[in-house]
Amino acid sequence: MPRFVVHEHHARNLHYDLRLELDNVLKSWAVPKEPPLVAGIKRLAIQVDDHDLSYIGFKGAIEEGYGKGTVKIWDKGNYEIESRKEKKLAFILKGRKMKGRYVLLKFEKAKNGWLLFKKD
Repeated sequence: MPRFVVHEHHARNLHYDLRLELDNVLKSWAVPKEPPLVAGIKRLAIQVDDHDLSYIGFKGAIEEGYGKGTVKIWDKGNYEIESRKEKKLAFILKGRKMKGRYVLLKFEKAKNGWLLFKKD
């Protein structure tokens, strides 16, 4: 079963990085506010560069460059894909905090903008 991780990233601004093991990489989205734990909360998620699978367990300091700051694991677990389309990814998270059905929905006109929300 594929894995996921949410990194709490204390960089210039606190944000969270949602990473899904998909296509032999970690597909990644930066989420400016805490990811939703209940239905009805929607969060902006900016798709960023894919990360190597080895990054799934990373925690510690990034000393220089883009992303400089401290990273800790906020949540992790496994997930199942319910549906995968070009502009919509529906999945079931099985983490410690994030549990249940989630959706990433791509904004029509934003190059890397997505909406992350919990369905149930």
